Amino acid sequence: MTRPVRFGPQVCGSLADTAGAGREWLVADGLGGFAAGTVAGLRTRREHALLVVADPATGTRRAGLAALDLTVTLPSGTPVPLFTHEWASGAVSPAGHRHLETFTLADGLPRWRWRIGEVVVERELAMAHGQPGLAVVHRVVAAPEPVSLAVAVMCATPGTPGIAQVADGVVVADAYRLAGPGWQPGGTWHVGARTRADDAVEDLWFAGTFLERVTPGGVMEISAWAGELTRPPPPAATVVAAAHRRARRLIAAAADGYAGALALAADAFVIHRPDGPDVIAGYPWASSHLDDTMTAYEGLFLGGGRADEGRDLLTVRTRAAVRAARSAPTAELRSCGAPRSSPPPAGADAPLWLVHAVDRHVSRTGDTDLAAELATGLGRLLRAHLDGRGQLHVDPDDQLVRVGVTAGTAADGRTPAAAASVDSAVPRTGKTVEVNALWVNALAALAGLYDLAGRDTTGLRARHARAHASFAARFPAPEGWLYDVVDGPATAYPLGGGAHHDDPTLRPHQLLAWSLPYAPLARADGAGAVAVRAIGGALLTPLGLRTLAPTEYGYQGTDQHHTAVHQGTVRPWLIGPYADACAATGRPTEGLLSGLEAHMHEHGIGSVSESAHGDAPHRATGRPFSARAVAEALRVREHCR
Repeated sequence: MTRPVRFGPQVCGSLADTAGAGREWLVADGLGGFAAGTVAGLRTRREHALLVVADPATGTRRAGLAALDLTVTLPSGTPVPLFTHEWASGAVSPAGHRHLETFTLADGLPRWRWRIGEVVVERELAMAHGQPGLAVVHRVVAAPEPVSLAVAVMCATPGTPGIAQVADGVVVADAYRLAGPGWQPGGTWHVGARTRADDAVEDLWFAGTFLERVTPGGVMEISAWAGELTRPPPPAATVVAAAHRRARRLIAAAADGYAGALALAADAFVIHRPDGPDVIAGYPWASSHLDDTMTAYEGLFLGGGRADEGRDLLTVRTRAAVRAARSAPTAELRSCGAPRSSPPPAGADAPLWLVHAVDRHVSRTGDTDLAAELATGLGRLLRAHLDGRGQLHVDPDDQLVRVGVTAGTAADGRTPAAAASVDSAVPRTGKTVEVNALWVNALAALAGLYDLAGRDTTGLRARHARAHASFAARFPAPEGWLYDVVDGPATAYPLGGGAHHDDPTLRPHQLLAWSLPYAPLARADGAGAVAVRAIGGALLTPLGLRTLAPTEYGYQGTDQHHTAVHQGTVRPWLIGPYADACAATGRPTEGLLSGLEAHMHEHGIGSVSESAHGDAPHRATGRPFSARAVAEALRVREHCR
């Protein structure tokens, strides 16, 4: 069993970024919606809300219910606010976090306990899996006599919402409904609520209050839901109990407590849309990206006992990618899968990760029918993206892949200037090491899928052999590791050697040359062990690998202004390729996940962050809940124990 995460008043009662205001919780609904906030109860991001609903057609998220502000009135008649807000002036008022005795995350569900002398009140919440709804249960754990609980409904809305009172509560803006006892209408603006993480200010609409007098041991329940507003959900306590049972089933299927915690974390990223399963790249912001989804595929689906769901996902995404590629070679990089509303661009290497994911599924499940079904489409997809019209181009002289100036990759974060110099003026253009490792891997994987589909592989295997040999000849650098880019433009790599303008900058992208199933470099080669050792010595941290060695020009150990994303920032998901590269070259892997296991209590509680500072103490940055980071830790956990 996975032990609950519990914090006492020194964490809960502090609004420091390293304490209660910097530790975040998340509960997902399995549809792309969620509830999220902090241990201290302070909203520090605009995305922090109790009911964020995903549109089933577009995936666009809408935050409606910002907060449920709880006040307890003591037997003496004194009202005590138990909620906390920060305002544009910098004032914190009220300061309900000071009454927090504990915060507990049990089975992935958050529970707060406040103590005011002899009066102890708890709040626990959950979301109904597969339904856009929130359940909140308040308990009067101890009190000398009954107390009154008042819960103020605070809405995040661009204008005054329409409010329609119904028998058990209220409908807000025809978008969501709340039900609870003793509804009393409100109708005022609370102006200037600050969210410090994004340094933003917003106004909150006070819709009204639920009010109930509760005896010691009694409960007060509130439900909020979207979708079919005329159909009330089960009682809040029933939803909470069901969420506990579901979480315990996921945990029980895992090998040990850490695996159980990762399996529970992984569950938040797998969602279901009308056309099938999908993956959310991270919370509390990010949608679905093909490269993130396929990088995380093996850990989330094959390592999490979701092979049937994974099969559906691979089928839908492959067909959508092929359809999009027929019309425009770069279209798939922006909107494959379920329709999206202006999704961010995926990486140039996304089709290569897709081939990898299908190969891993077939290899691990023996599903030869899937190979036969998807092999032809995957071949067409690669041809569409590698014919020179898109971001990738195959050099006919050596069969290696050149990345265009506008392309980014999953390894470096997809942005056009990814892994650039400190001023982001020099993008990684040329033949990048990770794209070519993925290319060699994809050619071998696709040949295997073609074999299972009964197709001729002569030309494919000849191309693979040529690319494999070219990689082995071109990428080893005299420094003892691999070039990050070869055949780059002279203006981009003025320090590169020879006429090819190669870049020997020490980055982690090269790990794919040893970690992938059909890695382009000999796994037992002694030079590989030397290179992986050099990578680990310079880039490995307790939370993953730095994106740039500290000895390299332009390294930034902290990322105060989001300029170090590719200049030293730690990426936890890269622990997966590093562990595989170590195993492939005979280097030890024991204990590699120890820091990430402890990190599950530090930022996104019960999960793994997207990134962290390169310098100790490696403060977490980016999304607190990252699909790739969780998936890779889950995937390689066995050989890192």
